[in-house]
Amino acid sequence: MSYSMSDLLQLMVSEGAADLHIRTGIPPAIRVHGTLHKVEGPALTPDDTEDLMRSISSEDNIQQVRENGGADFAFAFGDAARFRVSVFKERGDFAMVLRQIPSTLLTMEQIGIPPSVKELLYKPRGLVLVTGPTGSGKSTTLASLLNIMNIERDDVHMITIEDPIEYYHYHKQSVVTQREVHVDVPSFAEALRRALRQDPDVILVGEMRDLETIEAAITAAETGHLVFGTLHTTGAAKTIDRLVNAFPTNQQEMIRIQLSTVLQAVISQLLVPRADKPGRVAVFEIMINTPSIAALIRDNKTFRINSDIQTGAKYGMVTLDGYLIEKYEAGMIDEEQVITKSQDPTTVMGKLQEIHEARAAAEAEAQGG
Repeated sequence: MSYSMSDLLQLMVSEGAADLHIRTGIPPAIRVHGTLHKVEGPALTPDDTEDLMRSISSEDNIQQVRENGGADFAFAFGDAARFRVSVFKERGDFAMVLRQIPSTLLTMEQIGIPPSVKELLYKPRGLVLVTGPTGSGKSTTLASLLNIMNIERDDVHMITIEDPIEYYHYHKQSVVTQREVHVDVPSFAEALRRALRQDPDVILVGEMRDLETIEAAITAAETGHLVFGTLHTTGAAKTIDRLVNAFPTNQQEMIRIQLSTVLQAVISQLLVPRADKPGRVAVFEIMINTPSIAALIRDNKTFRINSDIQTGAKYGMVTLDGYLIEKYEAGMIDEEQVITKSQDPTTVMGKLQEIHEARAAAEAEAQGG
């Protein structure tokens, strides 16, 4: 039995799978709601994996794999779905991971993101970071935020810089330019430098993966543009430390000063398995830059940021642990997920104990009444 890529992609679409893994030595595997499942059938041979790879890869992509060990590109499966594809070599054989890109962009309510975030879409300048581990929904959240801006703002030119382009944004109220790294421009940093000469109001940087790109993004935010970027960090304090530590020691004090003035917000995101029904729910930490937080960034006291977030509800801030507990109380996630995903498990366990005691007391009172 040989597998066809068309059948595998159709299976992904019908099952709502996030990822498809193609490897020699095992059957194809799909990830559904965070769990990996092998497809029924024989293990793939080296010829199978190469045939599947060639069915969706261009000669340029294949050449890139041979020269650089890997290639990333986007691929459309007719009108049914789009995929982000990573082709690479392992143990001398071709291998692939395909991630399904949702075809419809979500509203803020569907994402579950706090309403305070919408105000960021109307800021005239500054840096907004969406962070989280791989597969946490950062790209979907960012694309949905840009889509809201595209629908509501007729006064902006948005430039997106991505590798590869995942969501196509068509001109609605805004003017949209989408540039793909390695196709339209050599690198993120080069695209950012050129973007400043293209009359942008809003710039999306798909990944702030190196010093040059981080530096160019901060400069763009400083010079009067609203810049959105992503990082693979969790939590505002770790995100700021990661940005600062990307620079040589003798530049870090200056970068802290720059960040304290240009940073608008850090939105950290995780996807957590649901307890009430199949699927996953997004949980967030929202840090909005205030004069107090700006001072902590400037003075290298990021370890105190979390306490400012805890007391910053009036600014629209929320801690990750607070958000997890809120979802637990709503019956959406279980206790184990709250503890394992929390940033301060000891404090969280104490709060969970208080919830249990309050529920037990309420039950006892109801029975007594």
